[in-house]
Amino acid sequence: MNQRNVAQPPSAVLVVGGAGFFGSHIVDRLLSDGSRVDVVDDLSSGSLANLSSARTSAPDGALRIHTLDVTIPEFGEVVRLRRPEVMYVTSLLTPTTSDADGCTKAYAVAVAVYEAAVQAKVGKVVITLPAAVLYGEVPAREMPIKEDRERRPVGLAGVTAMAIIELCELYRRNHDIEFTVLALSTVYGTRQRPDNNVVSAFVSAVSTGASPNISGDGKQTRDFLFVDDAADAASRACTKGGGLVLHIGSGQQTSIKDLWALVGGGSAAQTSPKPAHHLQRFALSTSRARLHLGWSSWTSIAEGISQISAS
Repeated sequence: MNQRNVAQPPSAVLVVGGAGFFGSHIVDRLLSDGSRVDVVDDLSSGSLANLSSARTSAPDGALRIHTLDVTIPEFGEVVRLRRPEVMYVTSLLTPTTSDADGCTKAYAVAVAVYEAAVQAKVGKVVITLPAAVLYGEVPAREMPIKEDRERRPVGLAGVTAMAIIELCELYRRNHDIEFTVLALSTVYGTRQRPDNNVVSAFVSAVSTGASPNISGDGKQTRDFLFVDDAADAASRACTKGGGLVLHIGSGQQTSIKDLWALVGGGSAAQTSPKPAHHLQRFALSTSRARLHLGWSSWTSIAEGISQISAS
């Protein structure tokens, strides 16, 4: 069941990547919590359309949007002027990030955020990362994955994610900046482009009568988490979970074949060979999130799909 934070939400928050799919949902949630929100986004992958609801409903002065690259000096000036209590960093990496330029930029953004946080005396940074790149293939008997499992980073994205986690720990030790890393499962929901997520791709295929492509035999599993549930976890991380990497997921495995059936795909999907880096099975244990954030997911995959289909 969805429950609000017990702790007082911060008065001012800055969201890097706030015009993206997940970032915009975090912005909506923080505004509803009563925080003043600054969005910083260079719009290379995000869109102002994702913030249309926030721009319409936010009280005067509660939302400000800055279209700029985090890695340029002007970003530090924005942080010093706006003085947020908490900074969010979203969409640094995805499970499919494999190019060196994308990974280099992700790490550079994290460093720029922390350097600005030091100068502006920001109290906490919350970073979201894809959990799928942290562990590699895990035996079925050891699902769902717990945070104390040895990390075996997958590809450049996994190595970069590990480096970002170590960066968080470094700035906590050296500069007393608190952090929470939210290691996310496969987040889906409204505003997501079909080319960015299998759930959105399947919903789009059903609505257009197209036949989607499934990599492999479709028996591979994923942990699907509705975006409202994920945004609730992000809101709680403002004031909880300090110094921790926390799994945020449903804890349930759903196969790609079963997902296609749930979406309402009556026709047979096209298949192609499964890429070597794709995991066969995946699900996250969220016991630590329940303990440290007071959070657990509540939206079933069927309910989430119906909300996307109705939007």
